[in-house]
Amino acid sequence: MRDVLDEVAKRWDSGEAVGLGTVVATFRSAPRPPGAAMLVTASGEAVGSVSGGCVEGAVYERASSVLAGDGPGLQRYGVSDDDAFAVGLTCGGILDVFVERIDRTTFPDFSAVVDSVRAEEPVAVATVVEHPDPARVGAHLLVWRDRTAGGLGAQRTDDAVADDARGMLASGRSGVLEYGPEGQRRGEGMRVFVNSFEPPPRMLVFGAIDFAAAMARMGAFLGYRVTVCDARPVFATHSRFPGVDDVVVDWPHRYLAAEAEAGRLDERTAVMVLTHDPKFDVPVLEIALRRELGYVGAMGSRRTHEDRLQRLRDRGLGEAELARLSSPIGLDLGARTPEETAVSIAAELIALRWGGRGTRLAETEGPIHR
Repeated sequence: MRDVLDEVAKRWDSGEAVGLGTVVATFRSAPRPPGAAMLVTASGEAVGSVSGGCVEGAVYERASSVLAGDGPGLQRYGVSDDDAFAVGLTCGGILDVFVERIDRTTFPDFSAVVDSVRAEEPVAVATVVEHPDPARVGAHLLVWRDRTAGGLGAQRTDDAVADDARGMLASGRSGVLEYGPEGQRRGEGMRVFVNSFEPPPRMLVFGAIDFAAAMARMGAFLGYRVTVCDARPVFATHSRFPGVDDVVVDWPHRYLAAEAEAGRLDERTAVMVLTHDPKFDVPVLEIALRRELGYVGAMGSRRTHEDRLQRLRDRGLGEAELARLSSPIGLDLGARTPEETAVSIAAELIALRWGGRGTRLAETEGPIHR
């Protein structure tokens, strides 16, 4: 729902109702992940997407019927890949889409979700998408690390879902949980979709060069909160990096150490060292490689890489820590320009995140999505 959150909030604030379709589960080669959403307004406007165009028409009709008074419900779209075109899901796969009415009555705590997302405070929204009692379908429980709001109809259910939702929130995962009708962990009959809203992951780019500008734009495109840091004030300026969230003038290792000390780095953080200068890149890499970060990459030739490794060994880093370093940085795409290099680095980030091999899909067999 993050992609349509502002649109829903605008209408919720004005007292207008919307019909909201949210992908809660996917199977096989479904095109959009859990959490993708599309809203339909009372005037017939549609915003967002649940399938990249395949089943939007069907979801639009269902959302319109919910606005007209029908109850919320879960709908499955798609069959086998061979027959997919017959139901409109031309890419194959299966989508489970939950469609509900969102307004001040059905979701009175919605503004708290918006406030937390805008303040970059992690919050999860747990929604009952299937239950033997239709009156409990569509109930919401908001889960933060230290509190909850709303409810799913029973305290036992709230307690079980809150515990599980916090685990999913910590790892940034969204998905469906199954329980018995009253929250029994070994039961079945109730399905709850947990939509995790964590702050955007951070990308720290060290070295205010032309490659950094291209990488910063790519990072923003991928949804990262991007910081460019360089010790040279003449290069680290907002005019050279328009649109970047933060431009910092500081020694890279000193800035990274301060961010780590403040608890602003986590397992999703990506660090790009593009300085090409041992006095800058070795100290910052020493700090980065000693932490469990999502990605640490460094630009340079193979000769520079070997020299850098030896310098890091001299500082006491072990082989396990050095193995975390992606250097030379990026995938072998034959990139030449800063923009092409940024694509190469982004491709490596994506491949490491999802377990991709970086080979041409035309040369592979089996499922496209893991």
